[in-house]
Amino acid sequence: MGRLILYAGNSNLPLAREIAHRAGSRLSEATVESFPDGETRVRLEESVRGADVFIIQSICPPANHHLMELLLMIDAARRASAKRVTAIIPYYAYARQEKKLTGREPISAKLVANLIATAGADRVLTVDLHSPAIEGFFDIPVDHLRSAPIMADYLRELGLSNLVVVSPDVGGVKRANRLRQFLDAKASLAVVFKERPEEPTAPAILGMVGEVEGKTALIIDDIIATGDTIIEAAEVLVNRGARKIYVCAVHPVFAPGAVENLLAAPIEKIVVTNTIPIPSGLGERMVVVDMAPLLAEAIRYIHEGRSMTTLFEKVEAEWRAERARS
Repeated sequence: MGRLILYAGNSNLPLAREIAHRAGSRLSEATVESFPDGETRVRLEESVRGADVFIIQSICPPANHHLMELLLMIDAARRASAKRVTAIIPYYAYARQEKKLTGREPISAKLVANLIATAGADRVLTVDLHSPAIEGFFDIPVDHLRSAPIMADYLRELGLSNLVVVSPDVGGVKRANRLRQFLDAKASLAVVFKERPEEPTAPAILGMVGEVEGKTALIIDDIIATGDTIIEAAEVLVNRGARKIYVCAVHPVFAPGAVENLLAAPIEKIVVTNTIPIPSGLGERMVVVDMAPLLAEAIRYIHEGRSMTTLFEKVEAEWRAERARS
């Protein structure tokens, strides 16, 4: 497949550098900047002819700008005769509009998938899509990594007992149950019901199924944006008698004011990953779990033409072995 070359846009350079280090490689030089009028300028500073190129870029805020960086870098690699171009997208934005809720709405997740394929990507590697169905929006291969084993490694260290894993909506039940199985198959499961009648960022809590009184509740979600969903779910759990509340979310989008509101809520710890960079100095209640080792190994598997299913099975087997030893 040729030599392995890693590039990164500007969205999450600390994660990209750590991935390169873990992969035993380096980030190749690229100019990714803006013209005076705000247009994005890209130039790959090293030859990629015949190479296996991986471009690391989360589509995180400012999402439109980082998406354009990704598209232009893919196009540059394709026009420079790269043999294969893989887009590494730890956080895939626009995924929350994966279907039409009312008339005259776009399906943004499908449009972004079309843009990435049209730009020239041969493959996509991503982490915890908002909806697994988004994989089907692509006409190119998609490798969908799950953060549950990595999250579970940290959560297990907390020694949570009498645990109930809580999904803050019906759509996240499968995600919550998967994490529950990794943590403690004997743990119970609860679901908070809500609806989004008009505004997708302003949910209304309806009720809950499951017993939480006297238990340690762990809320699991894929994205924290405004934090409203998590905070309202936490309040429901408190009213239902939960003893302690922990929060686990993969992608810390964190709209303005979200962190302050979350830290003021009745939550013991908030565990997120580094698919999106977050400010430092948020205290011990905000914990960041590193996804770089898993992403680096996935890059090696793709480059070497090895089965990604084997990687998924290996990660789960290693986690279960570690759990058995402990």
